Amino acid sequence: MIQIHGALDLVFWILAVGVFALSGWALVHAVKTPARAFAVTGKQSKNLWLVILGLAALFGFAAAVGYLNTLSIFTIASVIASSIYLADVRPAVREIGKGGNQGPYGPW
Repeated sequence: MIQIHGALDLVFWILAVGVFALSGWALVHAVKTPARAFAVTGKQSKNLWLVILGLAALFGFAAAVGYLNTLSIFTIASVIASSIYLADVRPAVREIGKGGNQGPYGPW
């Protein structure tokens, strides 16, 4: 029974570190992205995303160090917020600022 708990603890710790890495990646990208890109694409403001992703990184870190349960509502919300940013906002704001002559099949 002890080996099972040790293995499960390791699996949940790895998940918590993954949550922290995911939210940290999203936060770093949001910090590096210019505020104008958020406004041009019609997404929420940069400041709002920085607050959301900052809290997500904080909760992810708290889960990784064992302060929060890995399956707590805050950890799950961190995964959802970071995933929304990375799947929806990041591709939209990444296209802004590339400049150049863009045709339908790429630069020319």
